[in-house]
Formats: sequence, structure tokens, C-alpha cells
Amino acid sequence: MKCSACKIITHASCISALMERTQLQCKPTFRDVGVRQYREQTKTTHHWIHRRTEKGKCKQCGKSLQAKLSFSSKEIVALSCAWCKSSYHNKEACFNPERIGEECTLGTHRSIVVPPSWIVKLPRKGSFKSSLRKSTQKKKKAGKKPSVPKEPRTFVIKPIPTANLTPVLVFINPKSGGNQGAKLLQKFQWLLNPRQVFDLTQGGPKMGLEMFRKVPQLRVLACGGDGTVGWVLSVLDQINFVPPPAVGVLPLGTGNDLARALGWGGGYTDEPIGKILDNIGDSDTVLLDRWNLKVEPNPSVQNADPGKDNLPLNVVNNYFSLGVDAHIALEFHEAREAHPEKFNSRLRNKMFYGQAGGKDLLKRKWKGLAEFVTLECDGKDLTPKLKEHKVHAIVFLNIPSYGGGTHPWNKSGGQYEPATDDGMIEVVGLTTYQLPLLQAGGHGTCIAQCKSAKIVTSKTIPMQVDGEACKLKPSLIEMTLLNKAVMLAKRKPGRANVLQEKQESLNITLLKIMMADYEQNHYDKELLKQAAVNLGTLDVPVTDLEQVRVLINRYCEEQPDAPKLSPDWCFIDSCTAERFFRVDRAQENLHFITDIATDCIFVLDQECPTLPQTPEDENGSSGGGGQLSALPSHLSSVESSDRDSRDGTPQSPGGVKFFQRSLSGPGSGSASDSLSPAVDIPSRKSSQGSQGSHGSHDSPRGADDRPATGGTLGNGQSLDQLVNFKR
Repeated sequence: MKCSACKIITHASCISALMERTQLQCKPTFRDVGVRQYREQTKTTHHWIHRRTEKGKCKQCGKSLQAKLSFSSKEIVALSCAWCKSSYHNKEACFNPERIGEECTLGTHRSIVVPPSWIVKLPRKGSFKSSLRKSTQKKKKAGKKPSVPKEPRTFVIKPIPTANLTPVLVFINPKSGGNQGAKLLQKFQWLLNPRQVFDLTQGGPKMGLEMFRKVPQLRVLACGGDGTVGWVLSVLDQINFVPPPAVGVLPLGTGNDLARALGWGGGYTDEPIGKILDNIGDSDTVLLDRWNLKVEPNPSVQNADPGKDNLPLNVVNNYFSLGVDAHIALEFHEAREAHPEKFNSRLRNKMFYGQAGGKDLLKRKWKGLAEFVTLECDGKDLTPKLKEHKVHAIVFLNIPSYGGGTHPWNKSGGQYEPATDDGMIEVVGLTTYQLPLLQAGGHGTCIAQCKSAKIVTSKTIPMQVDGEACKLKPSLIEMTLLNKAVMLAKRKPGRANVLQEKQESLNITLLKIMMADYEQNHYDKELLKQAAVNLGTLDVPVTDLEQVRVLINRYCEEQPDAPKLSPDWCFIDSCTAERFFRVDRAQENLHFITDIATDCIFVLDQECPTLPQTPEDENGSSGGGGQLSALPSHLSSVESSDRDSRDGTPQSPGGVKFFQRSLSGPGSGSASDSLSPAVDIPSRKSSQGSQGSHGSHDSPRGADDRPATGGTLGNGQSLDQLVNFKR
């Protein structure tokens, strides 16, 4: 067996022994540190692998890395990094042990590799601990009938915006082009982060696109035929990916007409993958018109031949046709479905097309196509022109290439130079005699260039959309421009690049959650959303939370009628874990707005109204106990349960230590307090001073003006009675 990420080869029966003897670890492709600490360490270190044989030269001395000519030798010849592919001789003169902890540059393709620090593994459902004490409401909710569970996410992407980084997401169809994709899958996993390479037979492209949709300047490489590219583009429409990523093509299919039009060639010919990745990183961005097909049944025709009620695809990326060429495509599709083992090479597929075309040339079955079709382009009836030329097929071309590299449109036959982004589609008529001549450089009959078209059929006719064919019942078909997709084309001197849209800012809704609601419903996202108060909508740049805090404070000051925020509010992460959790103010400079929010951002207002005093307070004087009694009871439960969730120890009845930490101001907590920030409210600071001046006993102070744990509070009250007076 061979690991595609590390290129370690071993017998299947030797894996367990290898793991026990060497404690072998594969290169880390993600961060498994929990949802609270993933920003604390973002650099990637080298992942050194011992090699008994290695090609290339030593990066230190420049000499070749040669293995001994002995099959029984187990000597380690070199050490190589699985990320940057740097190799060194296994000698102290070449490999310094200090390199083990060095930061890795991720190699020559660093500009398109997704760093492992961007991919965070999520805790399994139910293992995420809240910083609040478990409430009775959660137990009551648990008694209800469970709803239909959603498929849990395993990973979440937390990108760090970088100017010179354009990550590439790779989708491979292993079955395309005679199963070439299966070999390419391992090559891409070796050169890139395996987490950015997806097998389309394992659920399609939707999961990968949704996972990486927050990544800025994202690019997509579709490895397969034209159908694979259309599949990726349709999913981008389906999930409303904004701004849409640019899509490149590695042709592995039979026709590959879109790849030809974009300059990537008619098929993959064992070109080095590293060179392909270099071309993708240095490619041009162009626009591609995409057309919508609206199909309705023709009510004026009855008792038609059997057929489909709708087309296999309703979006045209390459071309749409009806007649003899669609009939050939349908025969090919049916034969491949019946005997897939006979269609495992590009040459054999083309031979079938030639054989089927020869049969139709002799039969001339669709010579009367114009009698059953009416064509209207931009409101002009062109049916007489179809009858005049006695066409056997009508082709609507969105790209210049058709049928495996032919060019049916004659450039001299139109008013405008055809382009993939001109908002116009070329209509071509073909006869059975013209079809074979296309392979020799011939052209069809130019009918029109239009911005919309309407086709009415009165007979069941074979049709195809981007190679997907069927027989369609008599129908009314309207063809209109849908949108323009951003595509990657091979660099061509003099071509104007289309600037890829960047997400400069986010239009988000600001929602405030009160501490009482947060404590009561912290386990339920939906209940917290319902309890949140809408503070308005504002535009926020994609920046860190420290800058966003300034913008939010300024926004609240400029809105006199809107509800206000207390000075000690904090951010809530609403999109990472299964529950909401707070972000430590000390870590706001490490997190970005896209890390914690999508279309709305939640903030927690930790200032609560003063609760009624206990009977003991009513009888007491204006000592320190009266000042501390105004502290909300839920605050103590927050702090004490915070310790419980971190340490796993039972909750102490007094909670003295953590109450003192909350009074010590920001920065007093340890690093483990990252998601439960220390409370720093001015009113509580003043109560500290009041306690020191009016209390019945003087408490010793430390260097940080922190009250000692042994101090009393007056009126015979303990801190436990004051803080947890609800119990």
C-alpha cells in the first residue's frame, strides 16, 4: 500500500507493526486543537520522512541522492519534507537537527495550497462543553422527541486573508478519459493538501464548495469532461456562491470542447501535474455566457411518439442542438450505458461516433427536420431559412468548438466576431453531408446571431445539451441568457483579464443577546436567535475582530434611538461549533469576522439589571456586602461552571477563587480562559473600592489589588451566600 500524502510504501500486513515500532504519523493536513485554540498557532512546520531511495539532489550540498545497490540494505539515504519536497542527505553535515522545528514554506505551489492551519477539525457532537452550568431547561428539552438530525460537519475552514494566496480546489472524475482521473487523484494529493482534492464519485462537488465558500480568491479546477465542468457550475448556482470562484478545466473526457475553447487542449497527455498547476496559477480569467432553457409542452400536438417531458439539462454552457447530431449522441449514450467496458478510451469513443454518423448519412432520417420545427431569433421568424437549406440539425453555439474540436460557424457569415462573453449565441444549420466535412475543416450554414431564441417542435425529436441527449416530446423552448461564469483560460498575450470579484466587505445584521437569555438557552441556537435584539445592519470589512469592535461601537453611538451596548460586551461565535460560545477579548486580534459570522453577527451584552436584594441585605448597612449583593447570580454560575468545563472537577460551593479572578480585570485569567473572558465592568471595580473602604474587616491586598481569599464581607455573610444567593 502507498500513502498518497507521504508516499510511504508498505505491505498491508506490515502496517500495524510499522505503527508500533516507529510511531509513524502522516503529515498533518488539518488542525485538531479544538474550536477555541485554532488561532494560537498558525505556522506549518516541516514533516520529515525517512527515505531509503530518493530522486533529485540534496538541498544543502547539491549532490545526488543515491541509494546503495543492495536490495537488503535498510539504510536511510535521505530525509524529505512531505510539504515542500525539500530533500537532504541523512548526514549531520547536510541535515541539521534544528530543521525539525523549522517553518515550512509549502513548496513551489505555495500560492495555491490550502495551509493545514486553515482547516479545523470539529469536536464530535455532544462533546463540546459550554462555559455555563447545565440548566434544568436543557434536561426538559432533552425529553422531547428528537428532530431529524442533520449530517454533522467534520471540518470547518477558517481562512486567513492573504494577498498573494489563491487556493485551488480540485474536483476529479476518476471515470473520465479511460479512468485517467484515478491516477491524477493521487498526484494532486501529493503536490497539494489532500483536503483540497475531492473525488466526485464520493458525493459530488457540493460538499467541497460549501466547505470552502469563505476562502477569499478561491479557484476551482474541474478534472473531467465537459459534463464535469457543467456539474460544478450548476452547483455553484445552486448554493449561491458569492462571489463565484473562477473555474479551470483539465480535459479528461471525449469531446472536451470547453477546454479547447479556453486553451487547455483536447485532452490530458501525461503532462507533469506540477506544470499544470503552474499554468492554473498563472492563467487568465475570462467570462463565459450561460443560457437558460425553459421547456413547456406544445398543447397543439396530440398523440406524439413517446419521449421525455423535459431536457436532461436546463443550462447551456457549450451548445444545444436538435436533429441528426443529437440522434448520434443519444445512440452513444445508450450504448455506453449498456456496455460501459467498451467505452474506456477516447479513440474508441470517436470511432463509435464515426460509425453512427455513417449510418445516418445513408438513412437520412432527419432530412425533413425543418417541417417539424419553427425558429424565432430576437423576434424574427427564421423558419423559411431552415426550409431553404434543408437542414438536418440545428446547433446553438455558445463556444467556437463543437463535436470534439470542429468549428461549424463560418466567421465570414456573421455580423459580429463570436466570443464566449458577448451575450450572443450563434445558430448553425447542418446537413448529413456537412457533418463529416466538419472534421476536415468545413463549416455549416450560418443562420443567425441572437440574444434570445424560441423553438417550437411538432414531433418527438432527439435533442442534446452539452452532450447529454434525449428524445423530447413536442414542446415550446425559450432560450435566454442566464448569467456569466468566471473561467480560467490558458494565458494568452494581449488578452484582457476580467477582474475576479472580491469580497471587500460584508453586509451583516448586528444582533444582541442578553446574559440572562444566554445562560438559559446557551444549548439551543434557535432559541438564542429568537431572543436576540436587532441593532441594525452595517457594512464591515473583512478584518479582525479588534477592528470590528471599533466599528460596532461607533455605529451604536451614531444610532441615538437604537438599543445600546454595555462597555463590556463580547463577540459570540455562531457558526463554528454546535453551540454558541464567547470569544475572548484578548484573542480578538487573531480572529476575523468571517471566522465567527456569516450574514449576522451576535454579541453578548454581559451587563444585567440589578436583582432584588436578599433579606440579609435589607437588614445590613452600606458595607461591602451591600455592594456585592448587586452582582447578578448568574455571573457566579458562569465563572464557576467555566472552571468545571475546563478542569472537569465538581463545582465548589463557594466559588471564591473565580469570583476574585472576575474582579481582577482583563488579562488576569490564564490562557485556558480563552472562551470565557474575565469580566471587567466599571461598576464592579468601584464596588471593589467601596468594599475596601466600608467593609467591617480590612482585607489584605496583593500587588494587583486583588482581595485575599480569607477576607470576610461584613454582616456575617460569606461570599458563597452573596454570589449564589439563588440557591
